[in-house]
Amino acid sequence: MRQHGYVRPVYIPLVAVLLTAMTVVILQPHALAAAADKIAECASVEDDTARLECYDSLAGRRTQKTQQPSGVPAPEQSLKTASPAGDDRTARDQSVMSRQWDLDEANRAHRFVIRSYRPNYVLPLAYNTSPNMDASLDVDPNAKAQNTEVKFQISFKVKLWEDILGKDMDLWFAYTQLAFWQLYNSEFSAPFRETNYEPELLLNFRTDYDLLGLKGRIINLGLNHQSNGRSQPLSRSWNRIVANFGFERDRFNLLLKTWYRIPEKAKDDDNPDIDRYLGYGELWGYYFLNKHRLAAMVRNNLRPADNRGAIQLEWSFPLIERISGYVQYFNGYGESLLDYNKSVNRFSVGFMVTDW
Repeated sequence: MRQHGYVRPVYIPLVAVLLTAMTVVILQPHALAAAADKIAECASVEDDTARLECYDSLAGRRTQKTQQPSGVPAPEQSLKTASPAGDDRTARDQSVMSRQWDLDEANRAHRFVIRSYRPNYVLPLAYNTSPNMDASLDVDPNAKAQNTEVKFQISFKVKLWEDILGKDMDLWFAYTQLAFWQLYNSEFSAPFRETNYEPELLLNFRTDYDLLGLKGRIINLGLNHQSNGRSQPLSRSWNRIVANFGFERDRFNLLLKTWYRIPEKAKDDDNPDIDRYLGYGELWGYYFLNKHRLAAMVRNNLRPADNRGAIQLEWSFPLIERISGYVQYFNGYGESLLDYNKSVNRFSVGFMVTDW
């Protein structure tokens, strides 16, 4: 008889006793009476543990406590060890970075599994105190952006090649789409003010080293293209070589993102001075606590005479299932390609799909 995958322990010694008794009957009939007396003696023991030990002794079987050699797991542990790889350590036991980049061998999802890359969110109330009035909405040269709009982001990645050449590195494809929708601007048919498309090809090295008390877990090397798909004079685009370094310690994650812009011919360059505003990298810090996520991004062009940068602060908190409430604050340059050279001060509220 089974219960939750285990045989009830009380029946194990009883079966053994019956088999022993049958052997006695067949081979030594004169011992049957002695065996029956012993069974009756064990049955009269009131304490469950002592009665079980009595049956074990009669069957010639030592108790689990006395027969368990040092270093050998108990039956419950043995069953757990024998379970498929990864069952003894669920996804919840892994660090956030381990889940996001498939770092743990026993819990890897392998290739062609779509998962989130950057946060996926919808911010129905995204209020900008200083909208870019120099860019039209395409629907009408006289149309101007309203302060309140909808901001949302869709981002995913797929592992294309795992354990390249037998090494601790994987090839990923990632795609991010960030959109700014003038939903409340009904006078001009609620157009999309700006949409940025950003495909990436990333070679991820799974690492394990210590640096200043942090554990280095990933190094991304890859190619990044970002554009807004618009015609002149609103067209914006650039191509970059990226190198990202991921660290973690307990609930804290740190991601250093760096890039080098691939030069373009002057006649093809829609935004030749973009480095002056977005610089050459940004630093992200994350802290996870009971489904709450706190994040901060800082970016600076590192030019003392013409210093520009940006900061983004985030807080997400649990609501239902895998949906979190999400608050975002952005101040500075480069929130979108269209606004890369315009300072933005935006406070937004909405929802995020939880991926940790």
